[in-house]
Amino acid sequence: MANSELPIHDIAAFVEVAQHASFTRAAERLGTSKSNVGKAVQRLEGRLGARLFQRTTRAVRLTEDGEIYLEAARNALDGLSEAETALSARRDEPVGRVRLDIPIGFGRLLMPTLQSVRQKHPKVTVELNLSDRQSDPVKDGWDIVVRAGMLPAEGEMTVRKLCDVRLALYASADYLDQRAPIASVDDFSGHEAIIFRAGSGKTRQWTVTDGTRAFDTAPPASVITGDGRAFIDAAIAGMGIAQIFDRVAAPHVSSGELQHVLPQADVDGPPIHALIPAGRRMPPKTRVVLDALVEFFKRPVV
Repeated sequence: MANSELPIHDIAAFVEVAQHASFTRAAERLGTSKSNVGKAVQRLEGRLGARLFQRTTRAVRLTEDGEIYLEAARNALDGLSEAETALSARRDEPVGRVRLDIPIGFGRLLMPTLQSVRQKHPKVTVELNLSDRQSDPVKDGWDIVVRAGMLPAEGEMTVRKLCDVRLALYASADYLDQRAPIASVDDFSGHEAIIFRAGSGKTRQWTVTDGTRAFDTAPPASVITGDGRAFIDAAIAGMGIAQIFDRVAAPHVSSGELQHVLPQADVDGPPIHALIPAGRRMPPKTRVVLDALVEFFKRPVV
């Protein structure tokens, strides 16, 4: 065959003629002329190299080849119709997989929220990637990326602000019991820091305030890690003081695993955004996950 594309309109015309045994009736059903229907059937017969109808002045009957092709054509058109119906439902109902990329610290807190999404929308599957490395939202095919601070080039993504965070210092009770008390930023000498290494390779110093100005500092590092999970676990294990987003640290403070160190040194952290691919209508499956994220991040830090 010279043309590998399926002639769907010609097939549909053939099926109408076969069902009504009439070119005239098929043309009425399709809203076209009898001549156009006849040409569609002729094209299809030429493509197949087979005669599909026996035509007389009084009747139109399927040939044996026509009967064989009619069954296959009906099945194919029914399958396309079912697929169209299914896709239409997906536009209105949350159905399918949502790929979500989120920093580890936030992702560890998000499981109850994602379970709530699953309970309300069981046809939605969340593919979750917990990573502190900056992936390419468009190139890597994420439906939603949660990111602190840095945003992509304008136009690539739709941006939805989720919340603001504070950067604060935290350590375990065991660590603080074994070290000199901390009453001001001048008291960090003699202490140890847990330092985070960003995906760029740079280590993040602490940014603190002494009440009049904000500045970068940090005691000597006891641990340096680029893994958000290890970062929190090191602080809980008593390996030093870590500067953590208040929203990420809050559950560990509530459980007694961490204590807030020198609250007067807290500073504003970067805003947290959700990034969604731009240029297309957001499907319901993505919308319900995004709405759940918005609800999660707007809860007050306790």
